[in-house]
Amino acid sequence: MLKKIISKNRSYRRFYQNIKIELNLLEHFVELARLSPSARNQQALRFFISNEEEKNEQIFKQLTWAGYLKDWDGPKEGEKPVAYIVIISNTDIAKVNLASWIYTDLGIACQSILLGAVEKELGGCIIAAINKANLTKILNLPENLKILTVIALGKPNETIQIEEMKNNDIKYWRDKNNVHHVPKRNIDEIII
Repeated sequence: MLKKIISKNRSYRRFYQNIKIELNLLEHFVELARLSPSARNQQALRFFISNEEEKNEQIFKQLTWAGYLKDWDGPKEGEKPVAYIVIISNTDIAKVNLASWIYTDLGIACQSILLGAVEKELGGCIIAAINKANLTKILNLPENLKILTVIALGKPNETIQIEEMKNNDIKYWRDKNNVHHVPKRNIDEIII
């Protein structure tokens, strides 16, 4: 069961924009992150959630989508995410060795949120290519709150296929039918 959920947890970049996500479900996803382990139990992560069209559009404009897909500028109207969770570090708490343990918490939180989304037949994409300065202003964040990443969420409107990596090529790609292919290394290659 868990393997099936993890296998469905892909980086979805196109969504059914007419299928909304309620605020209480976004809060549930943040609750999953809150209950997850935290390095040194610092619990320095903070979360900004949005399911409002106007705020979503402001967030959307600060993001860059799918670096390997050079001929695609991101979701078009009708395919855009319907919700976002912006994950933020409270630097008043995360002062010591920020570069190491805060990213442990970030990874755990992202995985918890996205597994929760898959469980609800939703999906998302972790986005790190962000105009953080602009988004900080849009969200009116104080100086001690630093944006780490954004998770875009919605009901996936694309097919993603996991396949064995060939010729050590890690780049994902789309075929003529718009199926998104994601190469994965063989298990024998990754176990030392």
